[in-house]
Amino acid sequence: MSTAMRNRERGTALVISLIMLTLITLLVMTALNLASSNFRAVSNTQFRDEAVAAANVAIQQVIGSNFIELTEAQDLEIDLDNNDPTQPDYVVTVARPTCIYADVAEAADPSSLSLPVTMTASSTWNTVWDLDATVAPGGNAGGASVRVHSGVRMLLTQAQRDDHCP
Repeated sequence: MSTAMRNRERGTALVISLIMLTLITLLVMTALNLASSNFRAVSNTQFRDEAVAAANVAIQQVIGSNFIELTEAQDLEIDLDNNDPTQPDYVVTVARPTCIYADVAEAADPSSLSLPVTMTASSTWNTVWDLDATVAPGGNAGGASVRVHSGVRMLLTQAQRDDHCP
């Protein structure tokens, strides 16, 4: 083999190795991009699930209170992990509960049998209330924004029904 032929072959190996190095670099960059986008998707799902849990905790707090007396929306600070009550994880806005349905209780429900005489079946109303909780995007670590509706049934007296339900 002549020296001219050998000199041409040395450059071919260099070009092939540069092409292979470029392809491997592109493959690694694509894998890193895919992994980071999957991580972001999982993080967003986690933040959304936490925001839904915070909204449900806030709704449970409102249900545990005398919620039919609320006249305006309220902001509740929720600390899901109970690590520092002074720094809540989420701020949940619970709108004023809305009475969406009222019907005369025709017979005493099993859960109503131990009610006082003033709340007999003839003077009580089965009411259904809508509770609306919103977690705003700025009020939490992940920037998640969710809105949760929950319905609750409440047995009211005639006077309570007249005051709070249309």
